[in-house]
Amino acid sequence: MTHEDDRSLAEALAEARRAGRTCALATIVATRGSTPRKVGARMLVDPAVGLVGTVGGGCGEAEVIESARRVIETGAAERVRVDLTEDFTTWSPAVCGGVMDVFVERVSDPSLAQSASPGEPEA
Repeated sequence: MTHEDDRSLAEALAEARRAGRTCALATIVATRGSTPRKVGARMLVDPAVGLVGTVGGGCGEAEVIESARRVIETGAAERVRVDLTEDFTTWSPAVCGGVMDVFVERVSDPSLAQSASPGEPEA
Protein backbone atom coordinates (compact mmCIF):
# COMPACT_ATOMS: atom_id res chain seq x y z
CA MET A 1 0.00 0.00 0.00
CA THR A 2 1.11 3.51 -0.62
CA HIS A 3 1.28 6.20 2.01
CA GLU A 4 -1.81 7.81 0.42
CA ASP A 5 -3.71 4.49 0.56
CA ASP A 6 -2.87 4.20 4.26
CA ARG A 7 -4.04 7.76 4.89
CA SER A 8 -7.36 7.21 3.06
CA LEU A 9 -7.99 4.00 4.96
CA ALA A 10 -7.14 5.59 8.32
CA GLU A 11 -9.45 8.51 7.56
CA ALA A 12 -12.27 6.14 6.57
CA LEU A 13 -11.77 4.13 9.77
CA ALA A 14 -11.84 7.29 11.88
CA GLU A 15 -15.01 8.53 10.17
CA ALA A 16 -16.74 5.17 10.66
CA ARG A 17 -15.75 5.19 14.33
CA ARG A 18 -17.03 8.75 14.82
CA ALA A 19 -20.30 7.80 13.14
CA GLY A 20 -20.56 4.61 15.21
CA ARG A 21 -20.64 2.35 12.14
CA THR A 22 -19.55 -1.28 12.22
CA CYS A 23 -17.18 -2.17 9.38
CA ALA A 24 -14.79 -4.94 8.46
CA LEU A 25 -11.07 -4.58 7.87
CA ALA A 26 -9.42 -7.09 5.51
CA THR A 27 -5.64 -7.45 5.63
CA ILE A 28 -3.49 -9.69 3.45
CA VAL A 29 -1.45 -11.71 5.94
CA ALA A 30 0.31 -14.19 3.63
CA THR A 31 0.96 -14.69 -0.06
CA ARG A 32 2.51 -17.40 -2.16
CA GLY A 33 3.32 -17.05 -5.86
CA SER A 34 2.12 -14.19 -8.03
CA THR A 35 -0.63 -12.09 -6.42
CA PRO A 36 -2.07 -8.67 -7.29
CA ARG A 37 -1.33 -7.26 -3.81
CA LYS A 38 1.20 -8.24 -1.15
CA VAL A 39 1.25 -8.76 2.63
CA GLY A 40 -0.04 -5.70 4.47
CA ALA A 41 -2.46 -4.50 1.78
CA ARG A 42 -5.78 -3.62 3.41
CA MET A 43 -9.36 -2.92 2.46
CA LEU A 44 -12.16 -1.47 4.57
CA VAL A 45 -15.69 -2.70 3.90
CA ASP A 46 -18.09 -0.06 5.20
CA PRO A 47 -21.75 -0.89 4.44
CA ALA A 48 -22.63 2.82 4.49
CA VAL A 49 -19.86 4.01 2.17
CA GLY A 50 -18.56 1.01 0.24
CA LEU A 51 -14.94 -0.06 -0.14
CA VAL A 52 -11.80 1.84 0.77
CA GLY A 53 -8.60 0.23 -0.48
CA THR A 54 -8.28 -3.10 -2.24
CA VAL A 55 -6.92 -6.59 -1.72
CA GLY A 56 -6.64 -7.23 -5.43
CA GLY A 57 -9.99 -6.90 -7.16
CA GLY A 58 -11.93 -9.44 -9.16
CA CYS A 59 -13.36 -12.72 -7.91
CA GLY A 60 -10.87 -12.97 -5.03
CA GLU A 61 -11.88 -9.60 -3.66
CA ALA A 62 -15.54 -10.61 -4.00
CA GLU A 63 -14.83 -13.61 -1.71
CA VAL A 64 -13.30 -11.25 0.85
CA ILE A 65 -16.29 -8.88 0.64
CA GLU A 66 -18.66 -11.80 1.29
CA SER A 67 -16.56 -12.74 4.32
CA ALA A 68 -16.59 -9.11 5.51
CA ARG A 69 -20.38 -9.06 5.46
CA ARG A 70 -20.49 -12.19 7.63
CA VAL A 71 -17.87 -10.75 10.00
CA ILE A 72 -19.83 -7.51 10.40
CA GLU A 73 -22.95 -9.50 11.21
CA THR A 74 -21.45 -12.10 13.56
CA GLY A 75 -18.37 -10.37 14.97
CA ALA A 76 -16.33 -13.53 14.40
CA ALA A 77 -13.10 -12.88 12.48
CA GLU A 78 -12.35 -15.06 9.46
CA ARG A 79 -9.31 -16.03 7.43
CA VAL A 80 -10.05 -16.27 3.72
CA ARG A 81 -7.82 -18.19 1.31
CA VAL A 82 -7.97 -16.60 -2.14
CA ASP A 83 -6.70 -19.09 -4.71
CA LEU A 84 -5.59 -17.40 -7.91
CA THR A 85 -4.13 -20.54 -9.51
CA GLU A 86 -7.03 -21.55 -11.73
CA ASP A 87 -6.22 -22.89 -15.17
CA PHE A 88 -5.58 -19.94 -17.48
CA THR A 89 -7.89 -21.49 -20.10
CA THR A 90 -10.93 -20.95 -17.86
CA TRP A 91 -13.14 -17.86 -18.11
CA SER A 92 -12.14 -16.79 -14.61
CA PRO A 93 -10.01 -13.65 -14.32
CA ALA A 94 -8.32 -15.22 -11.26
CA VAL A 95 -5.20 -16.47 -13.00
CA CYS A 96 -2.36 -14.58 -11.31
CA GLY A 97 -0.84 -17.88 -10.25
CA GLY A 98 -0.66 -17.35 -6.49
CA VAL A 99 -2.55 -17.70 -3.24
CA MET A 100 -3.38 -15.00 -0.68
CA ASP A 101 -4.56 -15.41 2.91
CA VAL A 102 -6.69 -12.49 4.05
CA PHE A 103 -7.63 -11.86 7.69
CA VAL A 104 -11.02 -10.17 8.03
CA GLU A 105 -11.98 -8.57 11.36
CA ARG A 106 -14.81 -6.41 12.63
CA VAL A 107 -13.89 -2.82 13.53
CA SER A 108 -15.62 0.40 14.54
CA ASP A 109 -18.28 -1.30 16.61
CA PRO A 110 -21.03 1.21 17.51
CA SER A 111 -20.07 0.94 21.18
CA LEU A 112 -16.70 2.52 20.32
CA ALA A 113 -18.42 5.80 19.45
CA GLN A 114 -19.61 6.05 23.05
CA SER A 115 -16.44 4.87 24.81
CA ALA A 116 -13.74 7.06 26.29
CA SER A 117 -11.14 8.68 24.07
CA PRO A 118 -7.62 7.19 24.07
CA GLY A 119 -5.83 8.12 27.25
CA GLU A 120 -9.04 8.81 29.16
CA PRO A 121 -10.25 6.37 31.78
CA GLU A 122 -13.42 4.52 30.90
CA ALA A 123 -16.46 5.17 33.07
